[in-house]
Amino acid sequence: MTEEDLLQLINGCIKQDRQSQKMLYKVFYGFAMSICLRYASNQYEASEIINEGFFKLFTNMNKYDPERPFKAWLSKIMHNVSIDYYRSNFKTSIMDDLERAEFVTNEASIESKLAYEDLLALIQQLPPAYRTVFNLFAIDGYSHDEIANMLNISSGTSKSNLFKARQKLQKMLMELSKKNEVNEVGFLAININQTLK
Repeated sequence: MTEEDLLQLINGCIKQDRQSQKMLYKVFYGFAMSICLRYASNQYEASEIINEGFFKLFTNMNKYDPERPFKAWLSKIMHNVSIDYYRSNFKTSIMDDLERAEFVTNEASIESKLAYEDLLALIQQLPPAYRTVFNLFAIDGYSHDEIANMLNISSGTSKSNLFKARQKLQKMLMELSKKNEVNEVGFLAININQTLK
């Protein structure tokens, strides 16, 4: 799709043209779903998130700045809707002792190779709080302070959830490697025990 075609679709969406909305949805569905799946525990949740995301996109289309990349704007909307979904459905109480949790930061680093689909399946098995923090920190590159702000939790809770997510992922990876179920094609290298910041 050319930049000109995209701008025509966007203008159609601003005018609430259903055909333009349908086409934009069709063109960017895969991209948006790849974001939503990282935060969801299953396809159903991801579908709920993506539908809410496109609803927000279409209702706020007049706020899009054509000087900026459309994909980045769409990505931001999908991230925000995913975080809102987490907040409204999986908010857990914060225990004071998590604030004082100590973290082991000098563990030996383990490089694991894994196909993207396998990694996504493992991440989706994490509890919602761990999954959300892992995605925001390890994949999206947010700091613990930024995550704390977004999720209304403390920075210590963010660090604790990331640490626990990595522990669970490492355990799942070891179980997979024992069963030899790791896909040998299309590897994605990840560092599960990256030093906590």
